[in-house]
Amino acid sequence: MVFSEQELLALVASIFDSHGDPNVLVGIGDDAAVVRGSAHQVITTDIAVEDVHFSKRWSNAFDIGRKATTANIADILAMGATPQYLVVALTLTGDEGLVRVEELARGIKSEADKSGAIVVGGDIARGSAISIAITAIGSVERAITRSGAQPGESIYISSLTGWSAAGLHLLTHEVEPLHAAHTMALNEFRAPTLDYGCDFTRAGALCDTSDSLLISLEAIAQSSLVELNIDVAAIESAYEFKELSLLAQSVGIEVFDWILGGGEDHVFVATGIDLPGIRIGSVKAGSGVTGLEMKKAPQMWRHFQ
Repeated sequence: MVFSEQELLALVASIFDSHGDPNVLVGIGDDAAVVRGSAHQVITTDIAVEDVHFSKRWSNAFDIGRKATTANIADILAMGATPQYLVVALTLTGDEGLVRVEELARGIKSEADKSGAIVVGGDIARGSAISIAITAIGSVERAITRSGAQPGESIYISSLTGWSAAGLHLLTHEVEPLHAAHTMALNEFRAPTLDYGCDFTRAGALCDTSDSLLISLEAIAQSSLVELNIDVAAIESAYEFKELSLLAQSVGIEVFDWILGGGEDHVFVATGIDLPGIRIGSVKAGSGVTGLEMKKAPQMWRHFQ
């Protein structure tokens, strides 16, 4: 290895120093972290694997760290909760060098800082490829699940989906970035932006769209035993739709394949009354997702194909 485990641990401990937070009783450096909890804690975990969720050919270490952290923070926010603590487990090949590992750690910390969460511990191991497993812990007074949608509510998304899928298409097809929309798509794939400013804490039902908007809509409809009627015209009038549509057209893609079937956006979809974001439909008595009279089903994001 090009660095010792002690050097690596010292570097990580310096980046994720939590001594200034009174809620962290024991931080990095002991067998386990000790933190102050709440009556209702939200716990989630997610893993990012090299050449499955990210590629060193396409992303720098800082963005890889941000992307892995975003996936976990999004799941906490999707429950209406406040992110508090992260535990990070890294598998490294040993060939990265301390500079690259430091960039990865700083990417994790950058997104953690935006959310208000603190990295309080983790583990490091050696393997054949880089993997990043993060457990996130948050607190909430009222958890918002997928089963709370009620007829009479509207459906909202925090921002337009499809940008991450667009970025993946540009990279896999080696499309030369020529316009601002190309750059935005590439950035959203490499390190998706979380909609921290969109307050969905009054939502009836709430879900992260990382597996695709359509899958998330179907999950809410099934869990809540309601019909979600989508207004395609409302999506088409959304901010950024024109840019995304022109980008899709330029590479021969149906834009709704990206919007409905693309994954890893970490946009939030919610039901409720007078919520922020983009209104895309209404909740009705019935079942399933309606209003999408597409010529064909969109190509969906899947971990296993």
